[in-house]
Amino acid sequence: MSRAKMHADEADIDTSLVRRLLAAQFPAWSDLAVEPVDSNGTVNAIYRLGDDMAVRLPRIEGGVEDVQREVRHLPRLAPSLPLAVPAPLGMGEPGEGFPWPWYVYRWLEGENPVVGAVDQPGLFAADLAEFVRALQRVDTADAPPAYRRGPLVSRDGATREAIARLGGIIDTGAATAAWDAALRAPRWDGPPVWVHADLQPGNLLTADGRLSAVIDFGCMGHGEPAVDLMTAWSLLTADSRPGFRAALDVDDATWARGRGWALSIALIELPYYRTRNPVVARIARHVIGEVLADHAAVDH
Repeated sequence: MSRAKMHADEADIDTSLVRRLLAAQFPAWSDLAVEPVDSNGTVNAIYRLGDDMAVRLPRIEGGVEDVQREVRHLPRLAPSLPLAVPAPLGMGEPGEGFPWPWYVYRWLEGENPVVGAVDQPGLFAADLAEFVRALQRVDTADAPPAYRRGPLVSRDGATREAIARLGGIIDTGAATAAWDAALRAPRWDGPPVWVHADLQPGNLLTADGRLSAVIDFGCMGHGEPAVDLMTAWSLLTADSRPGFRAALDVDDATWARGRGWALSIALIELPYYRTRNPVVARIARHVIGEVLADHAAVDH
């Protein structure tokens, strides 16, 4: 039976399909156990293959290029990063009724951090800052444009439309004020840096209370550094954010834009995923609440 779909144009994906694809294209792995992974991912379906591999299939056509970008650039980035990242082991072709390329990866152990309940927020903030710093230091030669890269004003129409759709669900007046404040921040005028561009809870793994891996690099590329600050309002507490900011030496304008990125992404995700993916919707609500509280504290 196919798993629940989140998108109108989503492919039919289930365990039987994965087994057929493996048997046809990777027969050496076809006898291994295949189990669906309970993930809140919105672009790819993940299946565990044996003990140490995973099969990743794009749910929608728009996710095809994302995975290809990851496979193309991650092997070059990985040696420079302090945390484990996905390692592609094989590329599958369309077949068995599935229309797009699909991939086999090395399995990474760990659990997604719990929003609002990170065990050691100070250490988590330090781990996260170390990863972001390392990524930003990598040479951007041959880097593609990131899916989210700036300027922030490019999201203005979609963000205001989302706010209008959330009347009665959030404080739309406060959300508009916080968004207006982010847009007033000076634009980034430095060179572009490598950004993950989707540092959300579902794309981070923890082990023993520490950040252990970063996954799903499909949005990565060159962009402005504020993009990767979004995670400060989803996983860090108000007390641990200053340490994260200091470790990255972030100026006021970049921090304000980072808050804007976090708010915009959450506002756009909430109406879309309210009924399609309750986990993503819950995270979006949390982020909106954290950003509005932070903005109110700064504003006063």
